[in-house]
Amino acid sequence: MATATPTPGKALIAPDNHALVLIDFQSQMSFATKSIDAITLRNNAALIANAAAGFKVPTILTTVAEKSFSGPMFSEITEAFPGQKLLDRTSMNTWEDAAVIDEVNRIGRDRIVLAGLWTSVCIVGPALSALHQGFEVYVIADACGDVSDEAHERAMERMIHAGVRPMTSLQYLLELQRDWARTETYELTTGIARKFGGAYGLGITYAKTMFGASEGH
Repeated sequence: MATATPTPGKALIAPDNHALVLIDFQSQMSFATKSIDAITLRNNAALIANAAAGFKVPTILTTVAEKSFSGPMFSEITEAFPGQKLLDRTSMNTWEDAAVIDEVNRIGRDRIVLAGLWTSVCIVGPALSALHQGFEVYVIADACGDVSDEAHERAMERMIHAGVRPMTSLQYLLELQRDWARTETYELTTGIARKFGGAYGLGITYAKTMFGASEGH
C-alpha cells in the first residue's frame, strides 16, 4: 500500500531539473501563425522567458535564418536575457544543429522544456528527436503556434502520443514557485503574474491593493 508524504512528484518542473529551449520566436514565423493571436503569443513568450530568467533556469535561445529571412527574436524574450547569444540555425529541426546540441550537453540536464514556432515543424522536430535520445520532453502548448488550429492540435497530439508532456505558460511559472512560503521568489512570481498573467494578474493586483493580501500567510 502506498504511503503519502508531503513531497513533490518527480515529474514536476523545478528550476534545477530542466533546461528551457525557446525556438524561432521571430517576425517571419509569427506572420503566418493563426492558431494563437500575436498579442497572446508574445505575452506568453514573455511570461515564460521572465519566469526562466528569474528562477535562473538554463535557457537556450535559438533562431532560424535570423539575418537573411526570419528576422529578430521577440524583444520580450531577449530583454529577459540581456547579452545572451542567440544560436542561429539553418536546420528546421533544432536538434540537428551542432551548436544547440553542444549547449544542451554543456547544461547537462535530461529534461527539456520547449516552446516556439511553428508547433508542427520547429517543436515536433526537437521534441521527437530528444525523446528518441532518452530525454524527458515538455512542451508549453500556449507558447507555441502554427499556421492553423488543425496544424497546432495535430502536432500536439502527435507529440503527446510519443511521450511529450504538455503544459501552459502560467502553469510553468507557478510550478517553478510551487509554494507561496518561498519568500525569496514570492515577489518575482507575483510580479510576473501581475504583468503577464491576464485576469489572474489583475486579481493579484486587486487583492494586494485593496486588502494587502498575500498567498504566503
